[in-house]
Amino acid sequence: MSSQISVKNMLSELLAISHPLTPFDMPLLDAHGATLAEDIFVGDEIVLARGARIRSPQIGLAASLGLSRLPTQPHPRVVVISAGDDLVEPGQPIEDHEEFETNSWMLATAAREAGAMAYRVHTIPENHEQLKAVIEDQLVRADLIVISGESNDGSFELIEQVLAELGEIRIGVPNLDGAGRHCFGTIGDDGIPVIALPGDPISAYISFEVFIRPMIRTMLGVKNVFRPTSKAQIGADIESPIGVAALIRATLSDVGSGVPIVTAIADQSGLLSISDAHAFITVPADSPGYLKGEIAEIMILDRTV
Repeated sequence: MSSQISVKNMLSELLAISHPLTPFDMPLLDAHGATLAEDIFVGDEIVLARGARIRSPQIGLAASLGLSRLPTQPHPRVVVISAGDDLVEPGQPIEDHEEFETNSWMLATAAREAGAMAYRVHTIPENHEQLKAVIEDQLVRADLIVISGESNDGSFELIEQVLAELGEIRIGVPNLDGAGRHCFGTIGDDGIPVIALPGDPISAYISFEVFIRPMIRTMLGVKNVFRPTSKAQIGADIESPIGVAALIRATLSDVGSGVPIVTAIADQSGLLSISDAHAFITVPADSPGYLKGEIAEIMILDRTV
């Protein structure tokens, strides 16, 4: 049986099973985009700092110092699985009772944007033995497994059952508006972290931002594990249910001219709200929302504003 869990506690549990990966030396070009695992010195001066993202200037500096390799934190390997036999690959014919598979495409690319190497395992039939076999097969190439499944057709219960056979699993509902049930823990002989998300694409994406992206960033060994936050002025009244926290998709304006104005996207129910969002307005569980002109904390997404 699932129980409610605070966002803070769930995130703490997930980060506790997300360990930085073992560093190794990589050739310069291969190291591009990875995280530097050690400080690089010239004499007593640190010229490349541990935890920095290795970009073109860092590659050039390393080359100028005569370094052909750099000690790097490898990119985590994230396997994204979407379960449900009513899901159809984009570009294929679709029947009335079916829908195009969305989550594995969205989550795999979000994982890449966070710094991971992502592998997408497209829709599989809702069969216990087949799902178990697929997950076991993926353990050999995964540092993290992410699974999405519909909660209204039995596939999520199937995922829970299979994962419970493979490791130590906890089931909980984050105290977040629209979050739904989550299943998380470690599986396999090597204790690979796994998290199962609701099938709703918006819920899945928000859970990625709140829970999975920090897991990936922790595995990368970077300093900026979390999205940047800031203060912004509310552009229009926002209502939010008491008792659960909420992340409201919003756009930013007047950026660079003092406190930016943040305005909730009118229709929060569709994927367009995710596509158009520059930020999430964070609403605490004990708040009914905000009035126009009030100041709120926002989570800034990596988008062009």
